[in-house]
Amino acid sequence: TDEKLFTVAAPSNNQNDRFYVSTGTKKRDVPVNRLLRTRPTFSKSLMVSVGISALGRTNIHFIEPGVKVNGQYYRDVLLMQGLLPDIRETTEYFIFQQDGAPAHRARETVEFLQAETPDFIPPTMWPPNSPDLNLVDYKIWSVMQEKVYRYRMHDVNELRRRILEAWDEMDQRVIDESVKQWHTGLRACVDAQGGH
Repeated sequence: TDEKLFTVAAPSNNQNDRFYVSTGTKKRDVPVNRLLRTRPTFSKSLMVSVGISALGRTNIHFIEPGVKVNGQYYRDVLLMQGLLPDIRETTEYFIFQQDGAPAHRARETVEFLQAETPDFIPPTMWPPNSPDLNLVDYKIWSVMQEKVYRYRMHDVNELRRRILEAWDEMDQRVIDESVKQWHTGLRACVDAQGGH
């Protein structure tokens, strides 16, 4: 499982920001309110959460704007009301993996998942700083972004619609391929004894 923040403005590299001024003008000589940036500083956004496996995927769950995803919200809303019921519709036996986000590694969350899932990979088994071992992080979000940001968006409603369409179009073969790559990544981590 994983969460991701999608914005109305397509993601961009901050190094590509430009300021429009007359040739020869120094940036420090221009009043801040007269500088134009090539992209908006604050873009409307939506956060989503999903789960995937070789057996299928969960529904996409939107996190209401302004909600802080702390341990309690993650357990009570995302897990209990969303992800776990979705997963149980597919199979009764599964191994639950997540990354090291603070809400995920909260003591109460770990205890909850140990009690509520048939098998759970605890934080002590998570390799530090390795998003490459989260299937959603290293493959699924990039496929989603390609579809969501294919064309410029005008508002958050269009963003929501595109996210839903991209998730509906997600091919199980893409998920299956990421599962295969996950096994390769795990073997590489073991061979490197947790190193690079």
